[in-house]
Amino acid sequence: METIPASRSGHEKKNWISYLSQIELPVLAQSLKEITALTDSSTSSVSELTEVVLRDADLTSQVIRLSNTVFYNLSKRKVNTVSRAITLIGFDSVKSIAISSLLIETFINKSPRGHLLKALARALHAGVQARELLLSPESGRREEVFIAALLSHIGEMAFWCSRASQTEQMSEALTRMTSIEAQDLVLGMRFEQITRGLAGKWHLEVLLKEVVSGRNTDSGLVKGIRMIVELVEVADAGWDSPGTRKNLQRLGQCLDTPEAALLEQLQENAKQAEELATYYGINDLVQQFPNADPKTPAAATEIHAKNPELQLNILRDLSAMLLEKPNLNVVLQTVVEGIHRAVGLPRVVLLMRARTQPYIFRAKLALGPQAEQWRKNFVLDLQNEAALPKSFLEEQHSLTHPNQFPKNADVAGGLGEMIDQAQGMYYCLRAGNRTIGIIYADFGAKSANVSDRSEAVLDEVYTAFCHFGQQAQFAIFQLQ
Repeated sequence: METIPASRSGHEKKNWISYLSQIELPVLAQSLKEITALTDSSTSSVSELTEVVLRDADLTSQVIRLSNTVFYNLSKRKVNTVSRAITLIGFDSVKSIAISSLLIETFINKSPRGHLLKALARALHAGVQARELLLSPESGRREEVFIAALLSHIGEMAFWCSRASQTEQMSEALTRMTSIEAQDLVLGMRFEQITRGLAGKWHLEVLLKEVVSGRNTDSGLVKGIRMIVELVEVADAGWDSPGTRKNLQRLGQCLDTPEAALLEQLQENAKQAEELATYYGINDLVQQFPNADPKTPAAATEIHAKNPELQLNILRDLSAMLLEKPNLNVVLQTVVEGIHRAVGLPRVVLLMRARTQPYIFRAKLALGPQAEQWRKNFVLDLQNEAALPKSFLEEQHSLTHPNQFPKNADVAGGLGEMIDQAQGMYYCLRAGNRTIGIIYADFGAKSANVSDRSEAVLDEVYTAFCHFGQQAQFAIFQLQ
């Protein structure tokens, strides 16, 4: 692990900011610089924003997918390209999606530790609250406000996603002292100082710099964002907690809104933040919001129950995409989401063939409670026949059964190792005679017994799963 000496000197403070910028997050820093530098919707800026997004296939897919959600696209008109997204939902909205997507994907992929998830949930929650409470839908600055609130604790999030040994020291210190005391002891500086340093070094937007400056201000917008960020921090204790009520009263006076009405709006906005987290594909964040029931996964029945109407709608969308030369990333993202949300399979992963290793397949997309683990660790070697059922090498698609997957030292790393011998199904995507991708989905490790479901129900789910697999296969055929 990298180690940055804890010190209260200005020299060491600069080291933390440089370390996070140059060692831990250089790609994120550069991408944010490029995007935040685009400050208007002129032809040149639109072209540059499109180019930055299209440079990253995953970011392209995420921008298009989010541009089709009700959070950004109230018209519900279909978006298939980045250029169309900018035209339909606006330059600032696409820019906001790109910034938040880069931030979330980078942090989650580097470290899914609990402190990071909590900080990221608060950031997303604050962004939604600020966007909805401070400006009208007609305002041209709503997305700027969203980003300012979202990034107001970027120093803390950057720290928790780092490999520095101080993350473990900080986690231990938080069990026996306040957060401020732990920051002073372990880092020799405060998270807010790191945030200010990163905002300057990464050339982030002016409004964010004003929000995190710590200086007194006459700006009602800056004051409002600060109040919302503070309220979100204490709302973890519940909407009825003394700290939340105190901040609620202050914010109500600032917005000239009765407390009861404001509380109702805050709770509704928190639900929007939960939905936005699912749109971004980070269901693990849902439990971090104040509205969430800690004992029950949020929206479990909506996400994991079979939904024939949603199946039909998503399959129609896919068919519409395939009428033109499809964007394969968008099609595959839509297929994976359809299997997860509409077919009702809790765990879904798309594995794609490695360019330089034709028998190795690595996870590209994953949804479900295991998503982060699968994205990092799910690797299949098709030459390792002992780790795969015989049908896997012969059939394009098939149901899988628990007893097909040996799980021992001789076949470690095979399919059975990752899925814990769960009951599920797979679909191989082919280009010519080559398998280039594999979609795998199952009911979860706790549903390993085939007898848990009737044959009719299992066949119905499997048929729907294959319909989505066929759409992905059609897209590949069109691109050959």
